[in-house]
Amino acid sequence: MSTSDRGLALVTGASYGVGAAVAKALARDGWRVAITATKIENCAATAEAITAAGGSCLPCALDLRSQDSIAALVARLWSEAPVRALVNNAGVNLRRDAVEVSREDWDEVMLANLTGTFFLTQAVGKRLIEAGLDGSIVTVSSSHGMLGAPQRSTYGISKAGLIQMVRMLAVEWGPKNIRLNALAPGRLETDSPSRAASGSDPVYMGKMLSKIPLGRFATGEDVGAMAAFLAGPGGRSITGQVIAIDGGLSAA
Repeated sequence: MSTSDRGLALVTGASYGVGAAVAKALARDGWRVAITATKIENCAATAEAITAAGGSCLPCALDLRSQDSIAALVARLWSEAPVRALVNNAGVNLRRDAVEVSREDWDEVMLANLTGTFFLTQAVGKRLIEAGLDGSIVTVSSSHGMLGAPQRSTYGISKAGLIQMVRMLAVEWGPKNIRLNALAPGRLETDSPSRAASGSDPVYMGKMLSKIPLGRFATGEDVGAMAAFLAGPGGRSITGQVIAIDGGLSAA
């Protein structure tokens, strides 16, 4: 595996939506991008788009619920080149009344969204520290990690945990020149299956749009642009921050 000018970046959950947009933005910025999905074949469309545009892409399988899968991926990538940028995007959603959330629901969301993301971040961070290398880690949280909403308790709690993970590790790893930041998108215009039902409801979408000061939804490309900025030299002095990409929703 040869690296590009920027080096190797890893983006999780890059088969569609935000993850795919982030991977494409990093590739345009000169990164060689490793992209993951639970099933490697789900990476095909993103990989094809990146290579068709002249970028370099390595599709990989990753199950964040499995410590063995995390360890195997990091070892594989590091045997070829250090991962100098990591974008934690993969996760699962859950829309359910809090009183109806089962222990199984809770464990599934936390394991994929928070636990797995922490241990992947730990694995990459440990390698960087041992090698004496700087790096940038960007974690995609959500406006639900900062604001209350019905039927989003478990998901929101997991995303709030990611924000605090970023703050804690930014302070701990700052002396090692490893930067960690979080992005908190609001409602997005993406092709995410989890948004298909609500996205086809004009009444719901109109109500959501009325709450956004800019009067438009953000896109996966907006998130990708910010992730690429934070991963690159422009973000060299930014760490421990939570950047809302929500059209002003969290300020209203």
